[in-house]
Amino acid sequence: MDGQNGSSSICSRQDTKKKKKQIPDRVTLKKEIGLLSACTIIIGNIIGSGIFISPKGVLEHSGSVGLALVVWVLGGCIAALGSLCYAELGVTIPKSGGDYSYVTEIFGGLMGFLLLWSAVLIMYPTTLAVIALTFSSYVLQPVFPNCVPPYMATRMLSATCLLLLTWVNCSSVRMATRIQDVFTVGKLMALGLIIVVGLVQICNGNYEALTPQVAFSMERTPSVGQIALAFLQASFAFSGWNFLNYVTEEVVEPRRNLPRAIYISIPLVTFVYTLTNIAYFSSMSPEELLSSNAVAVTFGEKLLGMFSVIMPISVALSTFGGINGYLFTSSRLCFSGAREGHLPSLLAMIHYKNCTPIPALLVCCAATIVILCIGETHNLINYVSFINYLSYGVTIAGLLYHRWKKPNLYRPIKVNLLVPVCYLMFWALLLGFSLYSEPVVCGVGLVIMLTGVPVYFLGVHWKEKPKCIYNFIERATYVGQRLCFVVFPQFDPIEIASPSEWTDRSSGRSSLSANS
Repeated sequence: MDGQNGSSSICSRQDTKKKKKQIPDRVTLKKEIGLLSACTIIIGNIIGSGIFISPKGVLEHSGSVGLALVVWVLGGCIAALGSLCYAELGVTIPKSGGDYSYVTEIFGGLMGFLLLWSAVLIMYPTTLAVIALTFSSYVLQPVFPNCVPPYMATRMLSATCLLLLTWVNCSSVRMATRIQDVFTVGKLMALGLIIVVGLVQICNGNYEALTPQVAFSMERTPSVGQIALAFLQASFAFSGWNFLNYVTEEVVEPRRNLPRAIYISIPLVTFVYTLTNIAYFSSMSPEELLSSNAVAVTFGEKLLGMFSVIMPISVALSTFGGINGYLFTSSRLCFSGAREGHLPSLLAMIHYKNCTPIPALLVCCAATIVILCIGETHNLINYVSFINYLSYGVTIAGLLYHRWKKPNLYRPIKVNLLVPVCYLMFWALLLGFSLYSEPVVCGVGLVIMLTGVPVYFLGVHWKEKPKCIYNFIERATYVGQRLCFVVFPQFDPIEIASPSEWTDRSSGRSSLSANS
């Protein structure tokens, strides 16, 4: 199948009124993500199961209610610093793929491939599997009120949910973003219910745990390592703040809407998270919160009476939207990797009519189902957290290196240097304590990432492969195209003709001439 030539005849349309041939539509990723959908992608990916579960870990490691609230606020501030850096990178290097695309552009193919390898092999399939299992556990909880839901039932429901949302994402970008919009509103309404109930408790005088004398009283003073672990727990609840950068090419006017979405979403999530924790502490003692495995459910059972079933349903809906968001964004990572030549070219193709990356979506779904079948998700998630933080630090360090390497490159957004420096200092502190407290977990995470080195040199760097290998790849690609009805995306000649590097308007020189 010839993707470039065959698709133009399929997508061309004739105006029957004017009786003349019109310019054919291009088969390409459509820009259908406006400002509202951009905000819901960020908010929807951040608000998953974390805020319903993580408060226990933050309180346990911080040692007091007051310090736990401080950790939540600072966790939002750290996410804001990181997102500001990603806003600059997103409008300076306007490619889909997020961390992978930026690291590849700045540090070269090997570094980018290692991030891509660990993300596709472990990071996103494991995260998706954990969210899907959380979804199925909360859906099945009313069916099995007095026991843990059966192993096979949770796996089957998780796989069904994944297959359903994969079908939705394969069918239409618009449908996927609408689902994200609706479920993000649902998440905010569920948290809004918790906040309102908490405020009612405070108005009724139940705020003793929030007074400074009680809030900051602690039986033991937490060590720096314990506080670092509390930040790690809070950071898990804030993870997902960089996901809009994975779909930059599908955002309408990304130079304007990408930073706007970040500026709206991160402060809103931080505000909601802080109020939610205040609501928890106004209604539950620290002992009750620490003894709970699902804080929101315990909160509902204590205060909502017969309506307490709302909480597990809310968590299930929240995780359902999280699965949709992760599928939507992680498939674009596979698409970007294939377009750069780091993954099979079939993954860089999109449906000739729906313009969705069907092969990439199917790979993400299949990898997640494999992780579900393995079953050891809890150990894998520890390795994922380390790899995830490592990729954040490398990417933001790349921003500083890019500034030094190309000082005259035009940057629509240019954050103060203190922003990436402060983030990297905090990142190094957390990473250092992670290495000190969990050396085996961090070591395994590094090994997983470094296994990509021989794969890179054999699969990407080695160009003179035997002809039989190329024939096999070509045949497999052809079969995949026929099965999925996919072609290579077409490029806009105007976009191709536009300069790849802009000059800094203040200097009037291009970065190419500056280096010559």
